[in-house]
Amino acid sequence: MIRRVGPPPIKGQKYTQRSGAYAILPVPGGVLLTGQQGDWLDIQLPGGGIDPGESPLQTLHREVLEETGWAIAQPLRLGAFRRFVYMPEYDLCAEKLCTVFVARPTRRICDPVEPDHVTLVLPWNEAIDSLGNDGDRMFLQRYASGRI
Repeated sequence: MIRRVGPPPIKGQKYTQRSGAYAILPVPGGVLLTGQQGDWLDIQLPGGGIDPGESPLQTLHREVLEETGWAIAQPLRLGAFRRFVYMPEYDLCAEKLCTVFVARPTRRICDPVEPDHVTLVLPWNEAIDSLGNDGDRMFLQRYASGRI
């Protein structure tokens, strides 16, 4: 079973399963992240939902490029977690199945094309403290400490 991170599902609430791929992207001086601007800046591992007909690796490359403007190489799967959330942009209660990879950013191609996203490079400790969800934080902590 894939470990649940965050609050448990709400009893009686219907959740739609949403699989996604996310990346830890080490760079000199820290880690490359994305920030989604809204009422506040939500700092996240770059990544997102797997579209129909897409593999997790295809999703990873597409989402990292869309959210950060960077191309990546050598993705390696680290593990997965699941979380139950409300996704306001889709008006959807989702059981998100999040597969986390580590990859090497190779070059910046463009600015983020995903609306309201900015590219960030933060030192490891600041990145861990700034991430907006517990699953991203758990994987970044484990990777930074050499536990995965």
